[in-house]
Amino acid sequence: MSSRFQAPRGTFDILPAGWEQRARVYAAAAQIFERAGYGRIETPAFEDRELFARGVGQSTDIVQKEMFSFTDQGGRGLTLRPEGTAPIVRAYVEHGMHRLAQPVKLWHWGPYFRHERPQSGRFREFNQIGAEAIGSDSPLVDAELIILLDELFRELGIAGIRLRLGSLGSPATRAAYRDELQAYLRQREAELAPTVRERIDLNPMRAFDSDDPGTRAVMEEAPTMLERLDDADAEHFAAVRAMVDRAGISYQLDPTLVRGLDYYTRTVFEFESDRLGAQAALGGGGRYDGLVEQLGGPSTPACGWAAGIERILLALDEEADEPGVDVFVAASEDQRERAFALVRELRRAGLRAELDLAERSLKGQMKQADRLGARAAIVLDEQQPAQLRDMTSGEQRELDLARAVEELGP
Repeated sequence: MSSRFQAPRGTFDILPAGWEQRARVYAAAAQIFERAGYGRIETPAFEDRELFARGVGQSTDIVQKEMFSFTDQGGRGLTLRPEGTAPIVRAYVEHGMHRLAQPVKLWHWGPYFRHERPQSGRFREFNQIGAEAIGSDSPLVDAELIILLDELFRELGIAGIRLRLGSLGSPATRAAYRDELQAYLRQREAELAPTVRERIDLNPMRAFDSDDPGTRAVMEEAPTMLERLDDADAEHFAAVRAMVDRAGISYQLDPTLVRGLDYYTRTVFEFESDRLGAQAALGGGGRYDGLVEQLGGPSTPACGWAAGIERILLALDEEADEPGVDVFVAASEDQRERAFALVRELRRAGLRAELDLAERSLKGQMKQADRLGARAAIVLDEQQPAQLRDMTSGEQRELDLARAVEELGP
């Protein structure tokens, strides 16, 4: 059977089996964050358009090409959120969270939206999990966040993980480096891809992200930000690296690592997986010490990361299993109310219990129990005492219903 209606390009349906996988990721993350003192936060799916123009950066691809923006009936310019950090910083400022004990440690999970070319593991509507620590400039914060994301990937059993680690320095140092890089790119402008030439003034560091062979050859000889860190930035980065080393996490020092958002400062990082092919990124982030002030709050250092749920599930490479059923209660017509009460009792005891909702015959109900993958079935028939059937072996025996929860309990 097919429908004349389909999900819009770049979106997808999450079926029950898919939720089982997502629930495992969520449960692992919630446990890891709870142990580390991070509280759950949720922001609206759409925000004021200007939040992202100011917070993410006017020169970024996200703001220039990828945002889903609209004007509502009241004439307000709104945008479906393309990323999570700017909305969380907006909430931090709006709710006066700078008055709380610092740093404020938050984690989030939800849908995000970007108008980009759909491909494996990348969609126009996608889901991310993330963590933010707002209110401390200590390198301990950077290290903790890197370690938490590494712990999540290891807890889920994702193989072939690589960590790329770099630093973008402080705004003043980066401004001087930006001028130097712009001058270098103009000297070799003829060798650059057209899109890179167009961005020399707006965002020259994005040239490091280019896949164009000519541009990549130019960037191999370009000066890097790591070579231009001032003493304070270099000391901060060295401290982060030392703590990551002590945690036993291997990494590749990457002087060309550039995040696609303008708010990053100092530490930046990205996790990749061999299981994802050319588009290997699983998630990453870094420090954004100026964003709170930029969005109207007090000068406040901060650090955070985000990871794509669909990317994580692709890296897990697990078959989605339908949710299992612990017990199916089959009943003859005159026993249905009794079956209904028994199912409620079993569910209250923590069992996945089902009963027939389509008025099938007893034989049809047993076939339904088999289709659902039930491990056991209770048969209620006025002609005989209650029976318990092992759906794997087919063995059947009499069951005392007063002990049903005890015998079938988890």
